[in-house]
Amino acid sequence: MLAGGTYDPSDSELINRWHLAKDLLRRYNATDTRDREALTEILQELLGSSGKNVWVAAPFHVDYGENIFLGDNVEINMNCVFLDCNRITVGRNTGFGPAVQVYAVGHPVIPSERLTGNNGELSGWNSVTAPVTIGENVWIGGGAIILPGVSIGDGTTVGAGSVVTRSLPANCIAVGNPCKVVQYL
Repeated sequence: MLAGGTYDPSDSELINRWHLAKDLLRRYNATDTRDREALTEILQELLGSSGKNVWVAAPFHVDYGENIFLGDNVEINMNCVFLDCNRITVGRNTGFGPAVQVYAVGHPVIPSERLTGNNGELSGWNSVTAPVTIGENVWIGGGAIILPGVSIGDGTTVGAGSVVTRSLPANCIAVGNPCKVVQYL
């Protein structure tokens, strides 16, 4: 899965980790927002790593959690979805508006490669992954979607509602669907 090849997400080890992440998320999303100690403990168990002064507003949704690496002073607003079937790395001082979606996974576009199963019966969907890297001092506006394999350079701002299909350079403002640079800073 982390190598980026086609894989079957119904593997028992992956399913077990997926269920563990959902249990941790239920606890996290139900924890009193004033109980920073409990929230931090759950994030430390859920995520690959989490820096100092990280704030993740509930509800938060992930696939596995363990492939998410957050730097110091990261803020993730409510209703964000991080599909971490590959590594998602976020640099320090980076923020996400509400309902941002970060996808490090997708599905093959050819139906015969997408569907798993035997004897013509569907048992699941194969998946493909690519890491997502978001630099330091980045702002991702609400409702933006970041696709697999994308890197966003330090100091960049992504406009609300943008769909980031390709990597973005450092120190720019990028907006739209597909997201394009409109100004360099």
